[in-house]
Amino acid sequence: MAVKALNPKAEVARAQAALAVNISAARGLQDVLRTNLGPKGTMKMLVSGAGDIKLTKDGNVLLHEMQIQHPTASLIAKVATAQDDITGDGTTSNVLIIGELLKQADLYISEGLHPRLVTEGFEAAKEKALQVLEQVKVAKEMDREILLDVARTSLRTKVHTELADILTEAVVDSILAIRKPNEPIDLYMVEIMEMKHKSETDTTLIRGLVLDHGARHPDMKKRLEDAYILTCNVSLEYEKTYSAEEREKLVKAERKFIEERVKKIIELKNSVVGDSNKGFIVINQKGIDPFSLDALAKEGIVALRRAKRRNMERLTLACGGVAMNSVDDLSIDCLGHAGLVYEYTLGEEKYTFIEKCENPRSVTLLIKGPNKHTLTQIKDAVRDGLRAVKNAIEDGCVVPGAGALEVAIADALVKHKPSVKGRSQLGVQAFADALLIIPKVLAQNAGYDPQETLVKVQAEYAESGQLVGVDLNSGEPMVAGAAGIWDNYSVKKQLLHSSTVIASNILLVDEIMRAGMSSLKG
Repeated sequence: MAVKALNPKAEVARAQAALAVNISAARGLQDVLRTNLGPKGTMKMLVSGAGDIKLTKDGNVLLHEMQIQHPTASLIAKVATAQDDITGDGTTSNVLIIGELLKQADLYISEGLHPRLVTEGFEAAKEKALQVLEQVKVAKEMDREILLDVARTSLRTKVHTELADILTEAVVDSILAIRKPNEPIDLYMVEIMEMKHKSETDTTLIRGLVLDHGARHPDMKKRLEDAYILTCNVSLEYEKTYSAEEREKLVKAERKFIEERVKKIIELKNSVVGDSNKGFIVINQKGIDPFSLDALAKEGIVALRRAKRRNMERLTLACGGVAMNSVDDLSIDCLGHAGLVYEYTLGEEKYTFIEKCENPRSVTLLIKGPNKHTLTQIKDAVRDGLRAVKNAIEDGCVVPGAGALEVAIADALVKHKPSVKGRSQLGVQAFADALLIIPKVLAQNAGYDPQETLVKVQAEYAESGQLVGVDLNSGEPMVAGAAGIWDNYSVKKQLLHSSTVIASNILLVDEIMRAGMSSLKG
């Protein structure tokens, strides 16, 4: 053993042993995530070291939060979380397919087939699979109906059906509100705000903005209608001083300086509002000191200080106007407008709602729930739902879900197998069998016999030629597109690429050495 001669303390696993270690790691991870797949998947409860509880069936959250010790399992987890970073979905499927590719390959390798031949077969199978994906994708006009189907398909795999249906409308409408023609969709323009209040089914879409703080002066109004909004980033407070003398000097100069600024804001308010009942609000990113708050409150101006930086951009998109960095050029053109602004107090927390904006380009999803882990679960689901809708719009096409795509690809691969040279055919066969894990696990999680369901679906596909998936309510085959079950094209494409590459790389590992610097000590 060459490495032993160089480093007697190195731990080594060779050839079959190395492969066995890697495959058992992949299957271990697969067994953990397998029960999460699909709308009928089960929950996992994650308990952190501090005792925090997280309930989730989102593969991405699980892989991030689980403490994975095994190097190969951690490699697969990183691939799956990268899948989520790029496309927002498909983590669980990714882990399942990688695990299954290795398991199917192991059957042939244990009979003496060289891993290199299997990986060549995988590569040929991937090319064919991507061709099938191109053939079965459905290019559609992405109207509200189809986007609702896409969002529903994604959300139902994360939260229970009733809640998923409520969230679906909110998610799609929020994307349609912020979408600009011929520009990429910026999901940061959808603020996700949590409120520990009532039940999760009270989650709503606010066509405006919700800020997590209120006005800082008792005399300011709590409700304004037909209000002008000035968003600014101007300091209306003293700078800190380090000695009494310094302070004395600064007080006089600064007080005058800040009063000038406040006066300009008040002048703008008087010129715009005049004697009418319209409201006027200042939302400032920097601080506002008590004297300034007092002066503004006397004039009937509501002032909010220390707003989040990202909310400044959202405010101008939701209400119009321009965020001002100085008070010198204030005019009516730099003001936004909202039909209703009110403050809402919940326990110790204050929230400011800015609603009834005309044609808002930034909106807020207000998530409600009775406790923290419900809120976290909904937040994760909503993020994935938003990504699914964004992907559908940007792809301009969708693919049938419910395992229909995998069944179609597996069928095409079996027919394609004879055209592949030599023993690499076995790699193609392994790839076809591995993809079928998706419909099998979907059926199994819904309580049906996986083999029986798969045989029915394959028979139906062979007979009708339509893209049929598994109906999880009856265990029978159904046409996925007709039932409105659509997956993202980009997710499936990324899935086929990344799972093939990683499975091939893991198969080609024939030696694992633990020989880092840390293991040389002692």
